[in-house]
Order: sequence, then C-alpha cells, then structure tokens
Amino acid sequence: MPFLTEAEPRRGVATEVVSGVRRIVARNPGALTYHGTNTYLVDLPDGVAVVDPGPDDAVHVAETVAAAGRPITLILLTHTHVDHVGALAALQAATRAPVAAWRQPSLTGFRPDIALDDGVAVGGITALHTPGHAADHVCFAMSAADGRAVLFSADHVMSWSTSIVSPPDGHMGAYVRSLDRLLARADDLYLPGHGPPLAASLDLVRELRAHRLGREAAIAEALRRRAVASIPELTADVYVGLAAHLMPMAERNVLAHLLKLAEEGRVERDGVAWRALS
Repeated sequence: MPFLTEAEPRRGVATEVVSGVRRIVARNPGALTYHGTNTYLVDLPDGVAVVDPGPDDAVHVAETVAAAGRPITLILLTHTHVDHVGALAALQAATRAPVAAWRQPSLTGFRPDIALDDGVAVGGITALHTPGHAADHVCFAMSAADGRAVLFSADHVMSWSTSIVSPPDGHMGAYVRSLDRLLARADDLYLPGHGPPLAASLDLVRELRAHRLGREAAIAEALRRRAVASIPELTADVYVGLAAHLMPMAERNVLAHLLKLAEEGRVERDGVAWRALS
C-alpha cells in the first residue's frame, strides 16, 4: 500500500495543513503513534476548535494553547484512546472549552459536554460515526476555507500505517463497514490521527479493505489447515517475518478477525484455541 513517511516534525510548532487548519504533533512517538499524535487547530468564527488534545503532557497542552493564538472555544474528540484524550482534563482546565465526542464513549467515567450523534454538526464540523478501531470512533468532516472537503480521519484511515483493531473495543466487522462508508464519500483531504496529511484516496481505502479481507482469508485458511489452533500459532502462520515486538499487536488483529468469522458462523472458540467450521 502507498503509505507516506515524513521527517520528524518540529516540536511545539503548529503547521498549516489546509486553509484554516493547523497541526501540532505531540511528543509521544512509538510503534503505534509514528512521530506522535496529531492535534489539530481549526479556525472558527469565535475562536479555535481543537481536534484531539493528545496524550497527557503538560508541555503539549501549553504549546497547543499558545499556538491557537485565539481563545479555544471547542474541543472535539475522535475517540477516547489515551494518546488522543490524555491531555483533555488539562486542556479543559486551561480553556474551559466544552468537549464534543460520541454519545457513548468507551472511556469509563467520561461524559462529553456535547454528546454527538452521527451526522450532527458542531462549529460547522460534522461527526461521522466510524467504529472499528474503537467503538466510539468518529471522523469529522468540514469544508476548509479554500473549499476543499476535509475529513479528520483520525485512526480509521492513516497515511503511514494500517490501524490496529483490538477487541473488545475494536471490532473488525464494524471497521470494514466504516471503510465502506468512506468509499461512498467524496473527500479531498484526510487528516489522520498520526502521520502526515493524505490526499483523500478511495484507492487507498479500497486497498485497506482488501488488505483486511485478504488477511482474514489467510487466517481462515491457516485455521482450516490446522483444524484447531491458538492465536499465537495463527499469528505466526500469517504474519511471517514480523518483528517480535509487533507480534502482540498482530495477535489482537487476529483475534478481531476470528471474532468476525465466529459471528459469520465460520469458526468457533474451543477453550483457548479456535476451530474451523467451514
């Protein structure tokens, strides 16, 4: 797949990615976060909206507030994984801005000030429920100042890598259906949760979908050959040559595929192992 790379971004600097939208990258690089979580600053008539405060990092919060240059009047969450929501409490304390997020958040004890339904707009930005990577994952759609159709694709479609789908919050069937939803749209630019901006490409979305279903077919075939197998065995069969430190994440994807196959009546759990049914 045609993934993008970029040099490590300047820390503490907000860079314009499209007219009226700037990106500041948090200092949380890693195997799942690339150079770090993208926090976006969106110009509104009455201030600035922040899309994803990022990880719990006082320096990043201070830099976000300073980079805004105007009052932060709204905070939008794409989902409640810690690398996106960790800084929320500190940012709200600094700005008193209300937070808008999916109406059924996955984070225990968290309730947004503005509970979003699918298709609801706030600050001229429309929520699209795209579960899969997380049950409460939403993308945000808006028209940039230059007229381009922008989608904050967060961790649903990223420019640098595929997404992890880790049950129980992650659901592979929902992830594929959410990819289908993007295929029915006509966006110009994706702004992911990690990695550089991506010219919206339905070809890439189709490749992501085909990659997932191809991986699923490989898992089903490996299980058919073995008849009964554990997740580590299937992961070793399918993710040949994968670095050892990435294997635990691959096992979560395999589990997500197996659960989808079980919902379709093609496999069943057999204790700690799995059994092929067809």
